[in-house]
Amino acid sequence: MKKIISGILALITGALMFTSCQKLDIPITTELTPESYPQTAAQLTSASGPVYINLRSDYGTTYWFLQSSSSDESMLGIFGSDWIDGNKYLELHRHTWTKDNAWVAAGWSYLTNIIGTANQTISIVGQSAPAGASKNTSIAELKTMRALAYYMMMDLYGNVPLDTLYGATDLKTNSPRAQVFNYVESELKAAIPYLKSTSGMATYGLPTKYLAYSILAKMYLNAVVYTGTARYDDCIAASDQIISSGLYSIEPMSTYLQMFYPTNGPNQKEFIFAIPYDASTATGNMIHGRYDVNRNLGIRYQYSGSTPGSFVNPVMNQSAGGGLINNKPSGPRMTTSEFYSNFNDPNDVRNKQWLTGLQTWQDGSPIMVSTTNLGYNQFYTGAAPAGVFVYQLNLTPLTSSRLGATTYDLGKDEIAWNTGYRNIKFLPDYTNPINRNQNNDAPIFRFSDILLMKAEAIFRGGTPTLGATALSLVNGVRSNRTTSPALTALTLDVLYNERSKEFAWEAWHRNDMIRFGKFETSYGLSKTNTDTYRRIFPIPSTAIATNNTLVQNPGY
Repeated sequence: MKKIISGILALITGALMFTSCQKLDIPITTELTPESYPQTAAQLTSASGPVYINLRSDYGTTYWFLQSSSSDESMLGIFGSDWIDGNKYLELHRHTWTKDNAWVAAGWSYLTNIIGTANQTISIVGQSAPAGASKNTSIAELKTMRALAYYMMMDLYGNVPLDTLYGATDLKTNSPRAQVFNYVESELKAAIPYLKSTSGMATYGLPTKYLAYSILAKMYLNAVVYTGTARYDDCIAASDQIISSGLYSIEPMSTYLQMFYPTNGPNQKEFIFAIPYDASTATGNMIHGRYDVNRNLGIRYQYSGSTPGSFVNPVMNQSAGGGLINNKPSGPRMTTSEFYSNFNDPNDVRNKQWLTGLQTWQDGSPIMVSTTNLGYNQFYTGAAPAGVFVYQLNLTPLTSSRLGATTYDLGKDEIAWNTGYRNIKFLPDYTNPINRNQNNDAPIFRFSDILLMKAEAIFRGGTPTLGATALSLVNGVRSNRTTSPALTALTLDVLYNERSKEFAWEAWHRNDMIRFGKFETSYGLSKTNTDTYRRIFPIPSTAIATNNTLVQNPGY
């Protein structure tokens, strides 16, 4: 099932054989040369492999943390001496990052690597492939991927260098955000006539016309943020191209959660563009289960091969043997109370992506955990600190730290580790007993996003089309998520609430918070910073060290 992208990945060495530096006096021992490869449509796809490898390499980690943990959607706390990591998580949460923050530097490197690899591959294909439809499509796909990376980079860093020529040695300084916006727009419009207009197995994980239109719709919806000029009618027009294709539809309540299971893939009718992940590859990096599942729930969710063996409902940390394997997830990541408050409809299937409160086994019996009095509560002062203490696992909401109102340290005991509601939208991979990588493909654009973007664009002043209103579009999504009555009116807060529920853990919430004017609010553990310049990240000091023509973003 999860070999969709193997055709791209397995042949990467072919592309690399003639792109790496070689001594001229070493005889060629392969038939794959610039004159013979890439020539066919299959070879063109394989030659593009490094671009897709780079996209998936840090999307579920670096890119995800920058987009999610800088918002009220997620936070990763400190537990005593654990997860300090140079305060890179604390700085994201509290909006105190600097140009030296490790995530800020990693995000820049991640996206410039995609762009650089795309530049190189476009050059190779342009010089080596024979003229024709296959070559035109391949170059259009590569330019679309480069445009996606530039969109992500513009969204995160604002003013970034436009460096699109492979082999150029001159250093490029920052281009204004509006100029990068115009470049991405023009690249996508130029690519669309050559991109494929189908969906399914053959194009899964590859850019199509509808990925290009999705990027355009997202850019136009945020155009006020990026350029200062509203483009709501353009957002609607781009969305309509996808809607009118008839290729996509909304998953019903019965299959909503399965969209994100480790068995997902091209059968998901909402996926316009997703990154295929395969847990068997070294560059998996889809490890949400590691971060999000409580440490005592490894067996319950079969994390990384955990199994109760012959035991039935074992007491965690006490039972051993009989085939019992209790691989513990790291479990340091959670949501804030402010974000969880968006999940205010008890009839909504999207509530089921959260682990909250008292935890039970599949049969409803309580999950019990064995520890000591002091292990449960580091502030225990009774007479028997080493005495056995058994309790039912209970996940409590994140509130001000027990160690003080301003600390980011939650403590180092069971109470601390059980703090915070956990998201299991990308269900821990019960199919993979070997490592902590997951097979869950990660959607970047889903059809529900297209409908909600169009609804918001109409609500903000765009012209309705195709007989739809903002209200009808929102209710069309909601009717497949909740049994509660349809909405009778919309407000911006209702739209924000709906997007928060629909796209939790999908790396869009920072984007939404900024557009809805909520990025500077207070939340979580003493996040009170209201600096508006933090709507974009600084240019990393590592980038400036290698390119002294770069100019730091204002405020940093």
